Parts: sequence; structure tokens; C-alpha cells
Amino acid sequence: MSLQDEMTAVRRRLDDLVRTVERLERDLPGAAGSEPPGAGSEPRSGAPAHAQELVTIPDTPYDSTLWTDSDDEGLGVRDRRAP
Repeated sequence: MSLQDEMTAVRRRLDDLVRTVERLERDLPGAAGSEPPGAGSEPRSGAPAHAQELVTIPDTPYDSTLWTDSDDEGLGVRDRRAP
């Protein structure tokens, strides 16, 4: 396959992707470009109203026993030299 043929195939697939995304944006309510829920706009009729749930993260340090027998990613097992 020549470079020109490959470029034509890529262009065709990109056009298909753009058409598919445009179709999805038309078909899906609340698709890209619209305001997120709770951004000052009233919910549409029939749309469920979701309350934002806040998660409180404590300032206390984690229990160190959670990390016993854990390996450091990419560094190997604790108390041993890396290869």
C-alpha cells in the first residue's frame, strides 16, 4: 500500500469518526458542549435531580500497617536491592 493510499484511508476513517461523533452529540441528551448538571441551569423535565455528595477526607495519617508487605511499583521488594 502506498503512502497516498494510506493517507486516503486515514482521511476516510477520520471523516467517519467525525460523522459518528456528530451523530452521537445530536442523539444523546446532555452531550459535550452542554453545561454540567447543577451549573445554574434547571434540570429538564423527567431528568433525575442528582445531589452532589461531598466526601470528607480526614487529615489524620493512614495506619502504617496498611502498607506492610507492600512492594514499591517499579522498585522491587522493600529491604532488597533493585536489580
